Amino acid sequence: MPKTIIFDTEATDIKEPVLIEAAWLEVIGIQPLTIGEQFVQRYNPGKAISLGALATHHILDEELTDCPPASSFQLPSDTEYLIGHNVDFDWQVLGKPNIKRICTLALARSVWPALDSHNQSALLYYLDRKNAREQLRNAHSALADVGICAKILEAICVQLNITTAESLWMASEKARMPTHMPFGKHKGVALNEVPSDYKSWLLGQPDIDPYLRKALEV
Repeated sequence: MPKTIIFDTEATDIKEPVLIEAAWLEVIGIQPLTIGEQFVQRYNPGKAISLGALATHHILDEELTDCPPASSFQLPSDTEYLIGHNVDFDWQVLGKPNIKRICTLALARSVWPALDSHNQSALLYYLDRKNAREQLRNAHSALADVGICAKILEAICVQLNITTAESLWMASEKARMPTHMPFGKHKGVALNEVPSDYKSWLLGQPDIDPYLRKALEV
């Protein structure tokens, strides 16, 4: 199958993130989910880590002094599909390379819409309540997070009867297309019921989410 990796990063902050840890698992089979090579490495970001990021991943600046620079990280050159929970953040950390992204967060929201939370920890409790607490002890380290993402991905592929990376990507693209306004004065309104003048105004904004743009243009 084409080179497909489950990927996660830890970073310095949210607004202008710089890589401090990267991890990936190579997917060599979809059903059953089969994992090949794995990778994990910490990096020196060359800038201070925000307090909010520290509170999430607990990686201290002084632990990264002798690590290679963040700019030295590269995805495997033949990678075609990048899988992640809210994958766009990790894609942004990498500089937004030209690669097909598969978002397990969007897929989980589509597959299990009634759940009150779709973050990785919540989904692990839903899928494996007996073992979740122990598995989550290292959550928010990149390697632990890709392992949790793999469990979520496996359940999604079973639910949707997905057997190829391409069909998984297509399901992700469909799941990422909103059906209702996610914000603003028309929040919660079905897109086909949003007034046309508001749609036109929104489409003229430079920073509109590309998936919302596609949905509004249909």
